[in-house]
Amino acid sequence: MKNKIKETNLLFIASGLIGIIVGTIDTIFGRGLLWLSTFRQAHFLLLIIFLAPIGVIFTYFFLKYGKNSVQGMGLIFQVGHNEADTIPKRIVPFTILGTWLTHLFGGSAGREGVAVQVGATVSHWFRRFFPKQEASRFIVIGMAAGFSGLFETPIAATFFAMEVLVTGRLRYDVLLPTFLAAFTAFFTSKILGLEKFSVPLNVSLELTPSFWFKLLLFGVLFGWTGRLFARLLRQGKQFFEKIIPDPLKRIGIIGLFVSLLLLLFFKGRYSGLGTNLISASFAGEPIYWYDWFLKLVLTVLTISAGFLGGEVTPLFAIGSSLGVLLGTWFNFPIPLAAALGYASVFASATNTLIGPALIGAEVFGFTYFPVFLLVCGLAFSCNGNESIYGKQKIVDNQLTR
Repeated sequence: MKNKIKETNLLFIASGLIGIIVGTIDTIFGRGLLWLSTFRQAHFLLLIIFLAPIGVIFTYFFLKYGKNSVQGMGLIFQVGHNEADTIPKRIVPFTILGTWLTHLFGGSAGREGVAVQVGATVSHWFRRFFPKQEASRFIVIGMAAGFSGLFETPIAATFFAMEVLVTGRLRYDVLLPTFLAAFTAFFTSKILGLEKFSVPLNVSLELTPSFWFKLLLFGVLFGWTGRLFARLLRQGKQFFEKIIPDPLKRIGIIGLFVSLLLLLFFKGRYSGLGTNLISASFAGEPIYWYDWFLKLVLTVLTISAGFLGGEVTPLFAIGSSLGVLLGTWFNFPIPLAAALGYASVFASATNTLIGPALIGAEVFGFTYFPVFLLVCGLAFSCNGNESIYGKQKIVDNQLTR
């Protein structure tokens, strides 16, 4: 009994240290990414022509020296499922540098992939001091710390990490240390000055039959959108790997095509994270009917080519810009529609529910949590078990669709 209490206390201490380390790395990565994105916007025409050659050069060194780091998120999920034993520490600098280069030279990608992999790598290293603990517990702790440190949504990060490895099963056995790591990472990045995106909504909820019908409709449409993104991403990777087996040729050829498209479509409107579309969605700036679709396609192409980054922030951009469109068409409060899209397209594409609903609440206000939960639930139910995470597992007997 005493040994168990001692190990539990040590686990809490380790969770706190994981949060501090991961929050610090997230801040360095996040602030660097913001600076590079600003620099790219000022020199877009000069930088975009180098997207393909830089991708080829980086991929060459990544394949040569990265070892199994090249598996990226797939490796994190494999360790979380006890199907692999090690996460090389070199994954941290490689993923950070690769994502920085993707954004500097104009690729359309996200950033959460770095944060989650950094968190999992740091946490997995701490696991050596707890040989009796399952590796999956530390993966959950690390993923939550990484997500929370970057997005500064600790409650959502905790539940997202607990549900993303296996859809249909929540890892309650690791709830408290995961909370601790997530909140420690959140406070660390906040103290170090990393910016958090938040938009307090000032929308009154008129609970009429028409309002509820529109919520149901939005949930289905957002769900289909997330499903489309996840399916195209999976099929895109398979298709390009089949027709261009050489990863260097693949990233070079597709990277050149992506550069041309990004140049043609409004000179970089769809480059980078998509925060420009998110800001425009909530600031009343122009959002065009095709914004969500072009961001979706260009992100799929960028990631399928082999460029590093993530998918979550582009999913936020796709959802919020589609929400503006639906809000306009259906005479629905546009800020609320954009916020619902922000959270629920992410829910559908990641095949998760509670985490995305909580992201909506932490970013836009807990007053609207029941609405986020409803729409995210519908989107989650409509995604057909598609997911941007190819190694995610599904517990069919615990999940009814």
